[in-house]
Amino acid sequence: MRLWENLLLKRLLTVSFNLKADNGQTILSSEMYTTKAGCTNGIDSVKTNSQIDGRYEKKTSSNGKPYFNLKSSNGQVIGNSELYESTASRDNGITSVKNNAPNASIVEE
Repeated sequence: MRLWENLLLKRLLTVSFNLKADNGQTILSSEMYTTKAGCTNGIDSVKTNSQIDGRYEKKTSSNGKPYFNLKSSNGQVIGNSELYESTASRDNGITSVKNNAPNASIVEE
């Protein structure tokens, strides 16, 4: 089962989400939101923008590991990936987000 997991209350009044694949691995993590409604809007934005190739920004970290950001139509980062060992693994991560995001359910913790 695909999940939007971890509508987490971190510290006071901050909420975030993680998109998890069927195997339970986190494939996209959000920024911190100040309201649950903002977080829910972020999830909706990921569902929409994950289907648009041009919304993925492929990057390389300072230690040389590839990763990606998913951006909304206004250019704001709405999710980021883990660091990968190869560009092929990063590209597979993007494919996984495309496949899992649209129909993922929300599970609150």
